Amino acid sequence: MPTQSILVLATALVSSFLVSPVAAQLHTDCDPLNATCPPDPALSTAHTFYFNATPPDGTFNMTAGTVDYSVDKGGAFTVAKKGESPTLNSNFYFFGGKTEVLLKAAPGTGIISSIVWSSDVLDEVDWEFFGGNTTHVSTNYFGKGEQDYHNAIYYPVNGGVQDDFHNYTCVWTEDKLEWHIDGQLVRTLTPKEANNTRNYPQTPMKLSLGIWAGGDPDQPKGVIEWAGGVTDYSSPYTMYVQSARVEDFSTGKEYSYSDHSGSWGSIKIASGNSTAIENINKEPEKTLSQKWDALPASTKTGVYAAAGGVGAILLVALVFYYFKQKRRGKQEAALAAQRQEQERVELERFKKEGRDPDALAFNGAEYDAKTGGAVTTTYAVPDSPPGSSAGPPEKAWDPTSSGAAGAGAAMPLLRDDAMSPRIASPRPGPGGPPRNGSFASPIRSQSPGLPPQFPAPNPQSPMNRSFSPANAPMRMGSPGPQNGGYGGPRMNSPAPNRGPGSPASPGPNYGQYGGYR
Repeated sequence: MPTQSILVLATALVSSFLVSPVAAQLHTDCDPLNATCPPDPALSTAHTFYFNATPPDGTFNMTAGTVDYSVDKGGAFTVAKKGESPTLNSNFYFFGGKTEVLLKAAPGTGIISSIVWSSDVLDEVDWEFFGGNTTHVSTNYFGKGEQDYHNAIYYPVNGGVQDDFHNYTCVWTEDKLEWHIDGQLVRTLTPKEANNTRNYPQTPMKLSLGIWAGGDPDQPKGVIEWAGGVTDYSSPYTMYVQSARVEDFSTGKEYSYSDHSGSWGSIKIASGNSTAIENINKEPEKTLSQKWDALPASTKTGVYAAAGGVGAILLVALVFYYFKQKRRGKQEAALAAQRQEQERVELERFKKEGRDPDALAFNGAEYDAKTGGAVTTTYAVPDSPPGSSAGPPEKAWDPTSSGAAGAGAAMPLLRDDAMSPRIASPRPGPGGPPRNGSFASPIRSQSPGLPPQFPAPNPQSPMNRSFSPANAPMRMGSPGPQNGGYGGPRMNSPAPNRGPGSPASPGPNYGQYGGYR
């Protein structure tokens, strides 16, 4: 052994008596030495895991941080702040086997980079790299979690442990355990040398790759001194792992403990297919581009053709919709132009007739009972109300007049309510005021009369006695004479006027219904 290695080993041994060295780094969820535990899934094969990408699903689980994977440097395990200790733990176990790890250790006082095997009974095999030691690596082992201050041995690494990747290999059988650096054997352990077999690692192991801060200020004082001093978190510290080849010397589905001895012979191997092999050989999920590249050329051609057909259909539909909307727009524009032209023509007509298109006005025809024909009647809202200083508008009805319409004057609407002008007269008579407050006009609101062309009724029919073609216009219930007396039939009509002082008795030839004269 080189002189430098002897000095390093001597220093480590002296330190181990003065401080409390680190014990097993991992823990167990179930200790087969004290309980019956579930079986451990077997690797049952040899496989190289490359950490330029995420490992196959189901092979490793991540704890206490994250790992960044890159093509050129592999997996980057970084401690950037207090509490971080990113670690990959295998989900499989090997019983007797070999691991080869290509690793570059992290710098930094108190930072520990590590390659660890561990079992459910806390058998352990270690490679440990100290951030404050750039030239040597520590080899160590534990049996059943028991501490032994003399187990750690340091070995130099050509080129240093932090500047480049080196191959760190362990080979483990029932007969011996070996440590190799870059293919060179540096240490061998036999069962007899490990407390006469008791502390010799002899139960199924799993692989862990990780980094942690042994110099964290919260660690015990002995651990901080063993790690090389207090860690400064002002900058990140990174360990890189390119690959890890793991080989299981046993074959089977899973490993179980038949008793609580934790010995090699107590391990039972169940036959069957390993779940680790299934996970390793499982086709990884392909990206969309990878799935497309894997399609045969004929399928790609069909996809292109289908996509082209769908695109053509969409284009035709879009063109059809465009022209349909364009045609509808033209129709709506034409209708709008037509309505606008109609409004313009109507407005011009109103202007020519001298009418205000915004005023309320109505022109219509009404039947004239006196003449037996129709007359043109105009109803309009005056520009100023009757009685205002402006007076009634020209050619408009004047409610203050005597009721006779002048030439060209508009005829008012006939009314028979409280608004109708009435003249009370105690005695009607020829040439006198109208009777019963009716208008002085021959037109009666209660009897507008029938047109001359109304068909002649049967004079013999009592139900038609009120219709007299010879004395049109006929009136129903209209008191008082017209033009010298009643010349036609009357229903419930009082006797004709006998002149002043005549008795109010019915005249001759008048029955219940009046009769003919």
